[in-house]
Amino acid sequence: MPFAQLVVGPPGSGKSTYCDGMQQFMNAIGRKCSIVNLDPANDHTSYTPAVDVRQLIPLEEVMEAEELGPNGGILYALEELEDNIEWLEDGLKELGEDYVIFDCPGQVELFTHHASLRNIFFRLQKFGYRLVVLHMTDSYVLTSPPIYISALLLALRTMLQMDLPHLNVLTKIDKLNEYPPLPFNLDFYTEVQDLEYLLPHLASTMPSASIPAAKQSTSKPGSESEDDSPRSKFDALNRAIIDLVTDFSLVGFETLAVEDKTSMMMLLRAIDRAGGYVFGGAEGANDTVWQVAMREGATTMDVRDVQERWIDRRDELDDQERNRWEEEAKQLREGPGGTGITEETKQDVDSDEDIEAMSRMIERNGIKIVRKSDLTD
Repeated sequence: MPFAQLVVGPPGSGKSTYCDGMQQFMNAIGRKCSIVNLDPANDHTSYTPAVDVRQLIPLEEVMEAEELGPNGGILYALEELEDNIEWLEDGLKELGEDYVIFDCPGQVELFTHHASLRNIFFRLQKFGYRLVVLHMTDSYVLTSPPIYISALLLALRTMLQMDLPHLNVLTKIDKLNEYPPLPFNLDFYTEVQDLEYLLPHLASTMPSASIPAAKQSTSKPGSESEDDSPRSKFDALNRAIIDLVTDFSLVGFETLAVEDKTSMMMLLRAIDRAGGYVFGGAEGANDTVWQVAMREGATTMDVRDVQERWIDRRDELDDQERNRWEEEAKQLREGPGGTGITEETKQDVDSDEDIEAMSRMIERNGIKIVRKSDLTD
């Protein structure tokens, strides 16, 4: 039974970067993974897709033939893919039991109210895939209460539209310390509870509209009641939106720093629980230490740990991690007792498939891997 992630989210939320990083991470821990590009506008990917919708429907040709703009062209292309779903099915059959990550378009209509993408996902279920939707949201939204509320509404609408196992993910969490301090701790935003505490912050961002001149000439001072003032109407709208999100009680967020292996591990563990991989994965008796850690929960990190790692003490912990990497590299070079690396250790390194797979992540994704050349110098 194959498993798959459906990666959706607005433009700039880090979908393609996540797909690339997660594929490398999965391959490094011994889980064979392929990426399927479902975005006809995504013509420069950092990964090599196993199946690419652009081979079926080049967006440029659609736009020229149908005289459509980019948005209309993407909608048309997804409708064409829905009508030719057998093409996608044939491509997926060649992947066998690979874990598949679907990189989806960033046009929000496709996952809020347009039916084609949803219908494609349901067809994937009929193919036998166990699916989890990942809705990516740039953590920058936390810096502005109105944008955060908008992100909550978008996430809620997506959950209701897709009607599948679903995780909302705050991406680029490692960038939060570069923004102005948040009024609340990170868990306030990830757990999406007690949103009424946002009301004063929302009110402070509302425009102070003045009474039109015509009304001023015919109205006595103070004749406008407080309940009819522009600010009061904004307050009522804010409260209604907050009550809507709270009443559904569906939205919550995981966090992700794609350059951090612990963050990737914790997110993948949450995905495995949501999709059922923990109960039916293809991992066998010869599991690597990474696979055991993923299954047994050897590493834990809650949102308070994320707050400390990426917001409160980022610089300090970055230095500690860098020093630890340097010490580990030194120990590997010197070998037991400082006598140099042994032939047995050298053979172990040469036979370790994880090293080569994960070494590609060192520059782009910040995961510290000691290369073979470093060990033999």
